[in-house]
Amino acid sequence: MNRTDRLYAIREELRRSGGMGRTAEQLADAFEISVRTVKRDISALQHSGFPVWARLGRIGGYVVDAAATLPPVNITAAEATALTAALASHRGQPFYAEGQAALVKILAVMDDSARVRSARLAARIWINDDDTRTQTGRVLPTIERAIQDRRVITLSYRDKNGTVTSRRIDPQLLARTDDHWHLVAHCQLRHAVRWFRIDRIVNATLTTETAQDLPLTDLGHPPATAQPLSIQRIPANDNGTSPDR
Repeated sequence: MNRTDRLYAIREELRRSGGMGRTAEQLADAFEISVRTVKRDISALQHSGFPVWARLGRIGGYVVDAAATLPPVNITAAEATALTAALASHRGQPFYAEGQAALVKILAVMDDSARVRSARLAARIWINDDDTRTQTGRVLPTIERAIQDRRVITLSYRDKNGTVTSRRIDPQLLARTDDHWHLVAHCQLRHAVRWFRIDRIVNATLTTETAQDLPLTDLGHPPATAQPLSIQRIPANDNGTSPDR
């Protein structure tokens, strides 16, 4: 198991353990790693924003904040399968690991019969994706963090002619067009907005400098067929609060 998969597995193991939590020794045994590696992985999860904390005392261990778990939800087998298929076709793309974590949460709170029906339906969907995207997999976590935290990143970029240059950029948004993901950013070298194909980014490093936010209108005009992602909002009740689900 590589480190990325292990971090994801540890995170979900801690979620499943609930208030009981898991000790470093238990996690070390479960994943066949050293206690020192467990502590290093927990630190990495904490720095990424995952709400895990160390509980001291006789029943000590690592515990996930209860607010990080989902309440019961009513989701059908077909809906769960649709999410599974969408995520499977998104492998190696931006925020894939976060999507995996969200799907695990949803499956964990479904009733057993719906989960079984979803698994049977999912088995009838085949996705042939032989693009391993090994290059983007190395730089995507840094890009995702930079966009979320609004941080400047330094990168080495290989252009279409094979020339590699070093850049310091203010990330603005991610865009997919012509079967490629691009990082749209303000390039401090060129003093202009540039589109960087993510599979041409050799490496990327997060800095502590706050990134400059540009108005979307300064980033250019997308084609008429392009649409930004939209998360549907739940209508509020008369008292201004969202309805219980």
